[in-house]
Amino acid sequence: MTNKRFTHINDRGDARMVDVSHKAITQRTAIARGTVLLSSETLQLIKDDKAKKGDVLSVAQLAGIMASKRTADLIPLCHPLPITSVDLTLKPFDDPARIEIESTVKTEGKTGVEMEALTAVSVAALTVYDMVKSVDRSMRITGIRLIVKEGGKSGRFEAFE
Repeated sequence: MTNKRFTHINDRGDARMVDVSHKAITQRTAIARGTVLLSSETLQLIKDDKAKKGDVLSVAQLAGIMASKRTADLIPLCHPLPITSVDLTLKPFDDPARIEIESTVKTEGKTGVEMEALTAVSVAALTVYDMVKSVDRSMRITGIRLIVKEGGKSGRFEAFE
């Protein structure tokens, strides 16, 4: 482990919001992914648009987009950001039965949008769970992670798959 300090803790050990006033405004992008594992029967119900609560994938997509815009309200030390773009996709796959979720969030600002991308995926996955939990309580939300981060002083980060 490196010897870096946590930026959200001040010299007294108290939580703080990081001061980004000195940072340059740059284009920032973050891509996050996650998966909902579910039964084949539940996946077929979603693909056939027969869930009692409605169109699962469309509702989850909208929920994830909305959540990304509210990240600063959910994560206490996140900066509120002027998000310029959110693209969120949910793709069903049969073997194993799952829904892959990916979000790409962009802004032009002084801090990155990693948390916004992760929040979008998380809330989309939770929405899928909520909409079909009455038929499949054994679903698992897994693998939520940052895939790519671009912009700012630290440049590009790309996760190993």
